[in-house]
Amino acid sequence: MNFNFGEVLTRAWQIIWKHKILWIFGVFAGCSRGGGGGSGGGGGGNGFDFSGQPPFSGDQVFNQIGQWVSENLWIFVVIAIVVLILVVLAILLGTIGRIGLIKGTYQAEQGTEKLVFGELFSGSMPYFWRVFGLSLLIGLVFLVILIPFIFFGVITAGIGMVCLLPLICILIPIGLVVGVIIEQANAAIVLDDLSMMDGLRRGWEVVRSNIGPVLLMAIILAVIGFVVGLVIAIPIFVTVFPVMLAYFAGGGESNTPWILLGVCVFLYLPIALVLQGIMTAYIESAWTLTYMRLTKSQDNVPMIPEANA
Repeated sequence: MNFNFGEVLTRAWQIIWKHKILWIFGVFAGCSRGGGGGSGGGGGGNGFDFSGQPPFSGDQVFNQIGQWVSENLWIFVVIAIVVLILVVLAILLGTIGRIGLIKGTYQAEQGTEKLVFGELFSGSMPYFWRVFGLSLLIGLVFLVILIPFIFFGVITAGIGMVCLLPLICILIPIGLVVGVIIEQANAAIVLDDLSMMDGLRRGWEVVRSNIGPVLLMAIILAVIGFVVGLVIAIPIFVTVFPVMLAYFAGGGESNTPWILLGVCVFLYLPIALVLQGIMTAYIESAWTLTYMRLTKSQDNVPMIPEANA
């Protein structure tokens, strides 16, 4: 079929520029795409006393660590609770963000002059478990596939991973195709009010019937995402290198350059989140328009029915 890539990409930008409320949902959607980092803390030695003991006495080390953990168990409980809350919040906001972008793009395409945050947020909730369930299902499938690779790599001390490298390379394009199917399935769930499995089947049908346009759109959006992400990261790179030079030029005796770097990154972080949100909103809007263009028949445009209870 004759698919107008330029029209979709241009229209997606027009929608998110006119309806900047979608930027917020873009930030939300980015929560479930970014990786969470866990910081491991290292002690300086104040809590351990090795006097009179060999410097690498294993029993002594484990006894000291075990005693410290038992005396400060509440710290691990608090950390676990905080991490759990952040994960749940990221899943909630990420899923709502994707749904809100799909609904917002559709409404804007239908001529809605003003999108309301509260309406998009509340209107996204009926689709939450279906969209989240689909992401969870695909994630579990990939986890089951990866576990044998990880196990094989561990028992062969990493040598086996080299042998499996060609197979791993094959999984990359497969992952790309699966990601495209999920994008179309999410749009089907929201726009056509389908169940999770029906949405997955619909997404597969759309991709299978339009494999050329869909994969080309995936490549275009991947390149856009990579370039924009690189541009967003440039200020951090520009800041890091002078700090490293200043640190080593000073003989590594002053931590002031690193403190300055931390302050700069902290101040730039909100800007980076907004820019990332705009990019995510644009990509999701483009995928929604892609679904709408590929599934409309003649003069008919898919309508959003009331969500199933």
